[in-house]
Amino acid sequence: MPLRPSDTSSAPPYPDHLRLIAEEYLAGLWFAPAAVDAHLDTTGTEGLVEAMRYSLLAGGKRMRPVLAMATLEALGGTPQEILPTAAALELIHTYSLIHDDLPAMDDDHLRRGRPTCHVAFGEDTAILAGDALYAEAIRLVCEVQPGRDAQRLRIVSELARATGVAGMVGGQYLDLRDHGRTSPEALRQVHALKTGRLISASVHCALAFVGPSDELDRLYREFAHELGLLFQIVDDILDVSGDEEALGKPVGADERMGKATYVSQYGLEQARVLARESYERTTRLLANVPGTRDDLQALVDFTYGRRH
Repeated sequence: MPLRPSDTSSAPPYPDHLRLIAEEYLAGLWFAPAAVDAHLDTTGTEGLVEAMRYSLLAGGKRMRPVLAMATLEALGGTPQEILPTAAALELIHTYSLIHDDLPAMDDDHLRRGRPTCHVAFGEDTAILAGDALYAEAIRLVCEVQPGRDAQRLRIVSELARATGVAGMVGGQYLDLRDHGRTSPEALRQVHALKTGRLISASVHCALAFVGPSDELDRLYREFAHELGLLFQIVDDILDVSGDEEALGKPVGADERMGKATYVSQYGLEQARVLARESYERTTRLLANVPGTRDDLQALVDFTYGRRH
C-alpha cells in the first residue's frame, strides 16, 4: 500500500505549476500598509515581519492555496483570479502551525526541518506573528482579491467559519481536551474541525467566488469534506511510520502527548485500511464533479501517497 514506509515507489504527481504561482506570490508579501494608510509608521516592527516570513516561507507543498486554485480552474476560472485568497489560506495555515507548536499547545521544536517560530524568535513574538498573519490574511481578501464586494464578503465568511469555534480553533480546543478519545464519532469531529475545515475552506472559497448552482456546490463540498478526512488519517499514520527527515518534523509526537488519533484508536493497519477507503470515496466524489479535474485528482493522489 502507498502508506507503508517500505514502499519506495515515486510520489504521486503534484500540481507544481500552481505551487510555483503561490510561492512567488507569498515571497512578494511584505505586509506593508496599504497606500491609503501610508502615513502609518511601522518602524520597529521589522522583527515581527521577519518572524512571519520565517514561518510563511519555510517551504511545503502549499496544498491549501493549490487546492483553491485547482478548484477554480475546474469551475472554469484561472488561478490568478483567486490568488490573494489562496495566499490568505496559506497565511492562516501558517498562523495555526505557529500557535500549535507553542509550549502551551503541542510544544514542538521542529517544523519543516528547522526550529519552530517560538524557538527562533521567542514565544511572545511567535504569538504575535500568528495573530498578524491571520489579520493580514483577511486584509488580503478585503483589499486585494479581485471581484465584487459580495464575492469578497462570501470568502471572508468562509474563512471565518473555517477557523472559529466551529472550525480550526474549536477543533484544537477539543483535541487538547482529548475529546477524540470518547468515541469514533468524536475523533472524526475533532479532525474534521481541526484539520479538515481549512482544507475544505480552500474549496469553499473558490465556490464563494464563482457562486455555482446549489447542486454543483453540494458536490464540491462533499468532495472537500472527504479530502479533509483523508488528509488527517494519513497525517496520523505518518506521525507513527513517517520519515522524520522527509517530514521536517519529529515523528511520534501525538503518541508522546497521548493524543487520540486514528492510529491510537484503530491501530496502524486498520488506519491504513481507513485511509484507503477514504481515498476511494474521495475519488468517487470527485468523479461526480464536472469540469477539468486533473489537478484536483493529483491532489487527492498526493494526499494519499504523501511522504512529507
